[in-house]
Amino acid sequence: MFGGDIKVVQDATGYRFSIDSIILAYHVRPKPADVILDLGTGCGIIPLILGYREWDARIIGVEIQSDLAEMAAGNARLNNMEDRITIHHRDLRDLKPILSPESVDLVCTNPPYRKAGSGRVNPDIQRAIARHELKANLHDILQTSLFVLKKKGQIVVIYPADRLTDLLCGMREHGLEPKLLRPVHSYADSEAKLIIVMGKKAGRPGMKIDHPLTVYNKDGSYTGEMEAMLE
Repeated sequence: MFGGDIKVVQDATGYRFSIDSIILAYHVRPKPADVILDLGTGCGIIPLILGYREWDARIIGVEIQSDLAEMAAGNARLNNMEDRITIHHRDLRDLKPILSPESVDLVCTNPPYRKAGSGRVNPDIQRAIARHELKANLHDILQTSLFVLKKKGQIVVIYPADRLTDLLCGMREHGLEPKLLRPVHSYADSEAKLIIVMGKKAGRPGMKIDHPLTVYNKDGSYTGEMEAMLE
């Protein structure tokens, strides 16, 4: 990954990161020396990508599953990034012991996509918690983001396109004004399955729609933009 510059240890049978995390990290654009918080960091892939790209940022990952939190911390050490990546094994609904109000410049999150009780829940507990709102839901994530973000701080979320209304309404209800939306399509002629939304705490109303991101060419290879994300 990234020409071998990033090494990632993952569980062979449990949770494994997907292309969604890489897309999300690509759309996180911090300013120099920003404090970045990744909610639900999993194996730590997003902090690793940001640590590789943003040498002067301070990156915090929060993960409720102890085995994944340990794995994420190990991945930071494996890539010699422990000086700028900190991993906390914690419930994202209770960050007051580790983070002060308005102490974070940018929140990013690849949250569970499915509501509890909807669809088939994966029998593997790591995957189930990552995919369904079993431990934290969208409200919890937005409430925590509102608490930790500085005024005018940013939030970047990747989410299913069919839950776009939930996300936009939830962001506005929590004082995180949606400012930019980008649809993500598997192929140029397919409907959007995912959306990237960037919001601002206490931002003014008004949202721009960015051009779509297409993941694959017709032959199944990555598009040029996707290839650039992996360089």
